[in-house]
Amino acid sequence: MALFRVAEKFVSINGEGRKAGQPAVFIRLAGCNLSCSYCDTMWANSPDAPHVLMTEEEIAEYISGTGIKNVTLTGGEPLAHENVRTLLERLSREEIFVEIETNGSMDISVCDDISPRPSVTLDYKLPSSGMEKHMRLENYELLTGCDTVKFVAGSEEDFERALEIINRYSLTEKCAVYFSPVFGKIEPRRIVDFMLEHKLNGVNMQLQLHKFIWDPEKRGV
Repeated sequence: MALFRVAEKFVSINGEGRKAGQPAVFIRLAGCNLSCSYCDTMWANSPDAPHVLMTEEEIAEYISGTGIKNVTLTGGEPLAHENVRTLLERLSREEIFVEIETNGSMDISVCDDISPRPSVTLDYKLPSSGMEKHMRLENYELLTGCDTVKFVAGSEEDFERALEIINRYSLTEKCAVYFSPVFGKIEPRRIVDFMLEHKLNGVNMQLQLHKFIWDPEKRGV
């Protein structure tokens, strides 16, 4: 049995991505290797952040007990956990949809050859994040049709960089692509204007639903 540092676990709706608006159970693992300027879970980023230790069996039992079929593994950075494949393999035995949210700096090949393969939501950290230099570009050759690339934009420079990456890697031909604003930093309509100006067919604009339904600082939602 492996042990995982679980910072929090809860049931809510999915606030963004392919399953936005649908019920989901979240498993947040503590610890992250990046420190983005706009991070909204900084409290969970250090390896010694408040957490409970759970085995893959205990996590699977918790998920099963919720009765919810959409599962999001998030962080922190879940792929920074040494035994994360053990957890993914265990969850693959359940009749659930597993999404793993990763910051773009870790190798997503850990998900390969798992059946059914988890859906990867891969961040590309744009210049305003301060973390762009850590992006693992090899991941863009590993994307599948069940994956998503997410761009969180906070400046005009971010828009241009996102456009460059979308075109360079033909992302709309490989996977789902989402644009969202840094909450409170840029007007969502500016993203819409940019998408229309550049005819970004196949790109989705999204807002973080949970930040509109609840207090933006509220945890466990």
